[in-house]
Amino acid sequence: MIDWSPLILTFKLAVITTFLLLLISIPLAYWLAYTKLKIKPIIETLVSMPLVLPPTVIGFYLLIAFSPSNSFGEWLHEFLGLQLVFSFEGLIIASIIYSLPFMVHPIQSGLSNLPASFLDASSVLGKSNLNTLFKVLLPNIKPSLLTGIVLAFAHTIGEFGVVLMIGGNIPGKTKVASIAIYDEVEALNYATANTYSLILFALSFCILLTVYLINGGYLKQIYK
Repeated sequence: MIDWSPLILTFKLAVITTFLLLLISIPLAYWLAYTKLKIKPIIETLVSMPLVLPPTVIGFYLLIAFSPSNSFGEWLHEFLGLQLVFSFEGLIIASIIYSLPFMVHPIQSGLSNLPASFLDASSVLGKSNLNTLFKVLLPNIKPSLLTGIVLAFAHTIGEFGVVLMIGGNIPGKTKVASIAIYDEVEALNYATANTYSLILFALSFCILLTVYLINGGYLKQIYK
């Protein structure tokens, strides 16, 4: 009989990670879209690193950083009471870092493609940057926001290397669906592995299909 706890834990991790990523990525993407500072390419490179680095590399350095034997990890444990290695909280932070470009890039692209007149008109009307962002810019990049949300959610669901390095394989705590599939394959329980895989495949397919349908309909309304 299939154990549903890895799937529930995966969904919980994806929801929390996506929500936090949205809060982080909107101001970061706004800054990247409109800043003229020379440090911009460096920040863009750092944000994009998870796209090219093997997940195990990211997981390894996060494991070292969060370890209580490291000064930073010791500080987190002593002063903030955080034990991030082999914990669900550690999975959340690792997932945020690993999925960051999948949220930031679509939002940044959407903001960069907006006409400059939007900012000019808002400035003439005396609107603050915060009002301009939330009342003028974001409502006009709904497809980009939706794309970022869905890509970050789907990417978090499919994580393996990062979550294995940081969270290990603790049932009910850090054992997500991708880890469960690996365990079942190692145990030669291909039927159970196939069930987990089919559920993740169907979920990812439905999520992506929804994005294409919604974005396609939205664009058709704009260009009627």
